[in-house]
Order: sequence, then structure tokens, then C-alpha cells
Amino acid sequence: MATDPHHLLPLKPVELQLLLALATRELHGYGLVREMAEASAGVISLEPGNLYRVIKRLLGAGLVAESERRPAPELGVDERRRYYRITPRGSRVLASEVDRLRSLVTSPAVRALSRRGVS
Repeated sequence: MATDPHHLLPLKPVELQLLLALATRELHGYGLVREMAEASAGVISLEPGNLYRVIKRLLGAGLVAESERRPAPELGVDERRRYYRITPRGSRVLASEVDRLRSLVTSPAVRALSRRGVS
């Protein structure tokens, strides 16, 4: 697996949102769906099949990993629920994507659009 995160850029919007959701804590599938929908103001709303395709892709790229965390049995939650976490590689790729986007939105072309009142 290549160590340079730039070859994985640009991330798809759904991949970016998923990595951002995992940047601060481990989440299970339903938690990811809720977090991503809230963070994107409802723009990203995934059905379970689509979510798990994205997770599978990010697992394969080494950007996320399945966590060892399992819900406590006394909570009455399905013990098969899987939690996911961002990996160090995923954190590097996420940071590179955020840097890439930051440079894009602060570019002269975007500043020129802002001055013309285009939004």
C-alpha cells in the first residue's frame, strides 16, 4: 500500500464525510448515517447497502478499520453491531484532502467569484 496519501485524492464527498465522522470517535453504521446526514445538512443520506459499500472501499484502502469495541450486552443492543474507526493512514488522507479543499476555496478564482457576488 503506497504511503503517499495524495494518490487517493480527491475523495468522493461521501468518503470525506465518513472520514470526518470518524475523526473524533468510533461509530457503528447507523451512527455514521446519522452523523453524516447531520454534518451535511441532509445532503448525504445513505441507505445501509450504500453505506457498507463505502465502508468496504475505505477498509480496502486502509483508511478505516473495524474497531474491537462492542456494545455492552446489558444495554440490550445487538452484539453483532460493528464499530469503525479511522486509521492513521485515513487521518493522513483526510488531512491531505482538507488541505486540498482549503487551497481550492482560498484560490484567486474563488475569491474573484466572491467579489462578484456569485454564490
